Amino acid sequence: MRHFLDFERPIAELEGKIEELRRMSEPDGINITDEIARLTAVADKQLRTTYGRLTPWQKTQVARHPDRPKAQDYIDGLITEFTPLAGDRAFADDAAVLGGMGRFQGRSVMVLGTEKGTDTESRVKHNFGMARPEGYRKARRLIELAGRFGLPILTFIDTSGAFPGIDAEARGQAEAIARSIEACLEAPVPIVATIIGEGGSGGAVALATGDRVLMLEYAVYSVISPEGCASILWRDAAQAPAAAEALKLTAEDLLRLKLVDQVIAEPLGGAQRDKPATLQAVGQAVQEALAALDGLDAATLRSRRREKFLAMGREAIA
Repeated sequence: MRHFLDFERPIAELEGKIEELRRMSEPDGINITDEIARLTAVADKQLRTTYGRLTPWQKTQVARHPDRPKAQDYIDGLITEFTPLAGDRAFADDAAVLGGMGRFQGRSVMVLGTEKGTDTESRVKHNFGMARPEGYRKARRLIELAGRFGLPILTFIDTSGAFPGIDAEARGQAEAIARSIEACLEAPVPIVATIIGEGGSGGAVALATGDRVLMLEYAVYSVISPEGCASILWRDAAQAPAAAEALKLTAEDLLRLKLVDQVIAEPLGGAQRDKPATLQAVGQAVQEALAALDGLDAATLRSRRREKFLAMGREAIA
């Protein structure tokens, strides 16, 4: 059953009527096929109108949609011969961070992704995509491994942020995130990062410090969640819509501010409505990004990557 967000209720009602008609036997004097076609056209128009004027808060809700493709979906759909690699060789494995080697369009790559899970059991297993220090240390290990073997790195980011628990802090959460960012900056191979859902705080930057940063149309990317920002500024999480507006967290805002390099268009109604089309679009964008980086030596990659991130915010300050 399709999950609808609060602002999609008119669309849900129309699609519900369409489903009811499809299950009905055709009574005398009524052409159900024509009525279904009419309602479908109305629903499509309503969907197009609704998604053509989404607020930043509504885009945040779409980015968190439970049916949205997750990192595992991108790995399954885009990577062949995937071999998962586990553990940070220091403490434990962290299921919130997926990683391993595989082939992308026939080319050997290293893949990393933050995984939220799709149902209650898998969400608990993956800690809702919130990694602990061992997750970021695993990421660092695999980034360095990719460098030794000359494998391009693909990352898929979807996390509300790093896990804020006491156990994570006790094991050096901030240091682990910083070391993962450092490993990205020092990697001698191309890195293409894609924000597929939420890109939250340092937990996202730890895997998104790439040569090319791609972002899906309805994904969000911010230093803090709207609820967290509202709780700090207004002492009221209900002010999250206002915070989302102020944070400039949408793909459109981030492209304008030159914090991401490319926005990947999503199917009408969001990635959750057509996963195959979304995977195809992401795969094409990643292929083009990798092709643009081919032939660059390690020194050039490091230098350009460093300058890319040092330049962020300079124009705004000036």
